Amino acid sequence: MKQIWKGVLAMTILASTSTHAFATPQDNAQIVTIVESVATLADRGEFSALEHLYDDEVTVDYTSLTGGEVELKSPQALMTQWASVLPGFDVTRHDISNVEVTVDGQKAVATADVIADHYMGNQHWQVQGDYRYELQKEGDIWRITSHRFNFHQESGDRTLFGPASKRAAATPILYLQRQETKQTVLNFLTALEEKDMEKFASVWSMDAVQEMPYAPGNFPKRVVGKQNLIQHYAQWPEISGKTDFTSQLVFYPMRDPKIIFAEWIGKVDIISTGREYNQAYGGLFHVENGKITLFREYFNPIPFTDAFGLDESN
Repeated sequence: MKQIWKGVLAMTILASTSTHAFATPQDNAQIVTIVESVATLADRGEFSALEHLYDDEVTVDYTSLTGGEVELKSPQALMTQWASVLPGFDVTRHDISNVEVTVDGQKAVATADVIADHYMGNQHWQVQGDYRYELQKEGDIWRITSHRFNFHQESGDRTLFGPASKRAAATPILYLQRQETKQTVLNFLTALEEKDMEKFASVWSMDAVQEMPYAPGNFPKRVVGKQNLIQHYAQWPEISGKTDFTSQLVFYPMRDPKIIFAEWIGKVDIISTGREYNQAYGGLFHVENGKITLFREYFNPIPFTDAFGLDESN
């Protein structure tokens, strides 16, 4: 009887393990589509869409091809790296085949063979290998947490990546321009958080303008020129304590990659009054060559006036 019970228990454990080892048709379809989409979107230069296939942090391993070390990257950093090279080729083609998926609960592993062709003029480089992706499911959505390429063989001229990078840098695609715009705005806000006025000064163009249409009556509604902006913010490190401008920062890209709208919540301890400043901000930014040329700032003047102790009657 004991032997029979042990056999039943073993079969139950095996059945349970086997159930988790295979994807449902829905999971399988979504994961295979992700694997195929990584290749297709990269070849089409659609890096904004490709970015959303990855988790907030992804382990990237191309050491079998390029040496170096395994890296932990944000999706934005990975896309910026790819967008700085791949568009420099005339055509790239990643041919994906033999996709296999194994699911264990909320985690999955997908493998696929790949033949990647890179064309520039009459020159060509081909590399063959396989991908291994690890994925995590959040809600109903699978995202890549690990991306590894295993090198098998190559033919043609690998050094084409040098001139491809130069071509991509000479005419950066819209994705890179939007990333530069976002980073410039982020640098501006983090400079205020860190009280780093040298970093703050570096984000403005010489003829930059800040407009504040809802500023209270005794506060400037427009500041023109980099030096005037530096002077306008000069007392910030002395009057502000603990500051948070970026934990709830949301970007809304525009059709023009040099323009972006941002929303953020500002929380600042004001040293001069001992009050806490809480504000919901909106900001329209124009950025040229990594420098802010226009910052149109929208905020509620009432909490501003109270927190800084401004008397609008004077």
